[in-house]
Amino acid sequence: MFARLYHFLRPLLAVLCAAAASPGSAEPEAVERGRYLVTAGNCASCHTAVAGAFMAGGVAFETPFGTLYSTNITPDLATGLGDWTEADFRAAMRDGVRPDGGHLYPAFPYTAYTQLTDEDLSAIWAYLRAVPPVESTPPANELAFPFDQRPLLAAWKLLYHEPGPFEPDPARSEAWNRGAYLVEALGHCSACHSPRNRLGAEQADLRHAGGEYLDRVPGGGFRPWFAPNLTAHPRGLALWRHEDLTAYLATGRNAFLEAFGPMNEVIMNSTRYLDPADIDAMATYLKALPAAGGGAAEEAPGEELMGRGRSLYNLHCGTCHLPSGEGDPEMAPRLNRGSLVVQGANPASLINVILYGPEVAGADPARQWLKPMKAYRYLLDDREVAAVATYIRNTWDNAAGVVAPAQVERQRQAGAGGR
Repeated sequence: MFARLYHFLRPLLAVLCAAAASPGSAEPEAVERGRYLVTAGNCASCHTAVAGAFMAGGVAFETPFGTLYSTNITPDLATGLGDWTEADFRAAMRDGVRPDGGHLYPAFPYTAYTQLTDEDLSAIWAYLRAVPPVESTPPANELAFPFDQRPLLAAWKLLYHEPGPFEPDPARSEAWNRGAYLVEALGHCSACHSPRNRLGAEQADLRHAGGEYLDRVPGGGFRPWFAPNLTAHPRGLALWRHEDLTAYLATGRNAFLEAFGPMNEVIMNSTRYLDPADIDAMATYLKALPAAGGGAAEEAPGEELMGRGRSLYNLHCGTCHLPSGEGDPEMAPRLNRGSLVVQGANPASLINVILYGPEVAGADPARQWLKPMKAYRYLLDDREVAAVATYIRNTWDNAAGVVAPAQVERQRQAGAGGR
């Protein structure tokens, strides 16, 4: 009975709490610190829809279980977090539980945010209370049965959720520990860069070894993308120096490539605003990750397939990327010796950029390509795209395996109608 009475009185209690702890009552230092932490967590990318109000939710996430929509996290009383308490917020971030006791879907990465310190959670809460409230109700989730049954998430959490704050490793440097906190807790990088099992949980033994997920391509519609291997694997971050990684996180561009696709939002909304010391710490941690993933020998392409791919490459790609694959600082990125996209265990992202063209981040206006790459989905058929992708992945110093026409067809057709 008490629970029902509390539920009835909750809106009134929330109004009284909001009046007692209005956004203006928070310490400016806490709000500013919260702003930085929210930026480091890239919250805006997931909670701000295209042409939508800041943090008002409604961003669609396509998953194997259906479509999820991000929530309104502005302090609006009716549709946002206006009737939440800080304790409610902590429960959501640490335990993935809503104020009504319902379980949150792990598309919201509470499995990473649980590691945040109490001080950082308080600062984030102070900042979110200072965001202008917006009355906006996101669409209802569209999940298949039984995945639309939130109580089942209790069992999922028993299997895959380990709540608790980050514990620094005393055997590691201060920079390593800071980087670990930023990468594993705030940045939740493993959410995209790790493969998942059939229940949507990250595979712990392949953490950061690269992962496939659905996201938009230029022109709309969702397609599979592959987030590269961030470990010291020979086809992962072993290919980059520390300085290559810091440049990429700070500007979206280094000697090997410029960010495109889903990584654009990470660069443009998050990492480029971080303090250089924090970017350096992230690189320190990532470069220390032991090699994971791979292992199986890749199929070597035949002479005929490589010859067909070479002809297509020289006709369509060689002018900008050069016949040597070394690229040009003004014309096109390097395809040889260091492209994590080219070397990926899964060619989905490479196929996407050939089919749909890249939407580059553009975080460094002083360094832009003279001629943006065009889309080839109407110029090349599946066999031709597979051939040129295979050639790029297996010539010069690359050895990343064959791309099959069926893989190209998948990237054309998967989610072709969009949402």
